[in-house]
Amino acid sequence: MCAMRFQHTSTYDAPPAEVYAMLTDPAWRERVGAAQGVVSSTVTVTPEGPDGCRIVIDQEQNTAGLPAIAKKIAGETTRAVVTEVWASPTQGTLEIVAPGKPTKAVGTVTLETDGGTTRHVTDLEVTVKVPLVGGKLEQVMADNIGSGLAIEQTVGAAWLQGDR
Repeated sequence: MCAMRFQHTSTYDAPPAEVYAMLTDPAWRERVGAAQGVVSSTVTVTPEGPDGCRIVIDQEQNTAGLPAIAKKIAGETTRAVVTEVWASPTQGTLEIVAPGKPTKAVGTVTLETDGGTTRHVTDLEVTVKVPLVGGKLEQVMADNIGSGLAIEQTVGAAWLQGDR
């Protein structure tokens, strides 16, 4: 089985240091979860190395709206654990797992200066290890990640403009 490549770019009207401060703020992460409609969420941010940090978001997500085959595997709700490890304020890794489920997304997150804006790039390999329908489920998972990141960008743009 092959993994599906997924890439998403969010652009913010702020320098990388401000975007990094937002990304590592537990209050912002909680606001994103509320906007995404998660059932429950626990956010932990801890320093890691000289300039980085580890962000762990453990959340229960509603599976309403997923195709029947995905709901059969996930259930009415599913737990997702998102772990970002920022080695520096501009580069990190990202892992999304659903404990006990055959799904995983792993890759990188970067902040890049682009003129007066910052690009937050998420680059992942999405894998669903289910015979025959794994590829279809990888697309569903990638679409859900993309939807979540779009909501994150909307919340982030408001946050950076002072809506806290």
